Amino acid sequence: MQHRIIISGGGTGGHIFPALSIADAIRKIEPEADILFVGAEGKMEMERVPAAGYRIIGLPVAGLQRSLSASNLALPAKVLRSLRKAGEIIRSFKPDVVVGVGGYASAPMLWKAASKGIPTLIQEQNSYAGLTNKILSRRARRICTAYPGMERFFPAQKIILTGNPIRDNMRPSTPEERAEGQRFFNLDPALPTVLMVGGSGGCGTFNSVMKVACHSGGGAFPYQIIWQSGKGYSSQVQEMFSRLGGVSRNANGVRIWGNIRNCDFITRMDLAFAAADIVVSRAGAGTISELCAIGKATIFVPSPNVAEDHQTHNAMSLVDVDAAAMVCDSRAATDLFPAIGELLKDGERRAVLEENILKMARPRAAEDIAREVLNLIDDSRHEDIQ
Repeated sequence: MQHRIIISGGGTGGHIFPALSIADAIRKIEPEADILFVGAEGKMEMERVPAAGYRIIGLPVAGLQRSLSASNLALPAKVLRSLRKAGEIIRSFKPDVVVGVGGYASAPMLWKAASKGIPTLIQEQNSYAGLTNKILSRRARRICTAYPGMERFFPAQKIILTGNPIRDNMRPSTPEERAEGQRFFNLDPALPTVLMVGGSGGCGTFNSVMKVACHSGGGAFPYQIIWQSGKGYSSQVQEMFSRLGGVSRNANGVRIWGNIRNCDFITRMDLAFAAADIVVSRAGAGTISELCAIGKATIFVPSPNVAEDHQTHNAMSLVDVDAAAMVCDSRAATDLFPAIGELLKDGERRAVLEENILKMARPRAAEDIAREVLNLIDDSRHEDIQ
């Protein structure tokens, strides 16, 4: 019998890419599975999911703004409309299971499915669970987590430690892949390379420290930097380079200025990872899982602008076991480049971080979660028969 599965959530690449990995893993196990995505209207999943070959329906849901905003006044109405639409989707699609990966659309879909007796599964990416997932966990049948010790948030009997799903090409690189990455970004093999990446949307803190460094140092770093600045910051970064002058682009669209290689969005992140000696990154759950899989020495700069300070908790779960370094966002302007320089000089330290972060990798997470989803359907049908 064909299984019908809804995967709900999104909003950022950190939610979308794991969701797509789970869907792909389900299809590998059961090619005939009917999978429907439910996202939030106007968010990036409405483009990324169809591009990956899956159907998606958007809900009018939105998040609460931390600052005083007129958009918060419309939130209750959007939630009610989203719950109604979630109910309509369930009646029409008749799912066997609903999977929540986090993001705006996840809550109304899981809430509505559970209220109708449809089994639900939560994929909790962070080491510190948010309030929404803690509430939804009361009715969820399974909770797949990325970190141990999540019994402080969820019922222990529902928890399965799987890790976070990652893209298939995330693994330790070969010398050939490193050389290919160096060619892709026009890098000098004789110089060490730092990859600075703040997520799919870019990072204001990283962009700020890079702009100051460019203006003060003229791009003459004693190492090379691959810098993903984010599409939302494209005009600002382009204006900066225009003022500095002497900027070129290679055949892959990479801006080249001194020892800096800049992209709005890195299309070949696998090659960027392969070329890098160390990575400077935000501490989103999905990003951390990929860094564990590739085994790179990393300096985390957690974003202070996320609920429950998730990113700091995520980063500390690695810092506490000597698997990564960390610089606080508020100290990035003064402490980040010294930390980069020290780590590049200390080969033994980098080797320790690489060894320890690789130990935390769970490369089969997507497959393990997919099997839990399918097992949940089978268990539910067995209960119905009984």
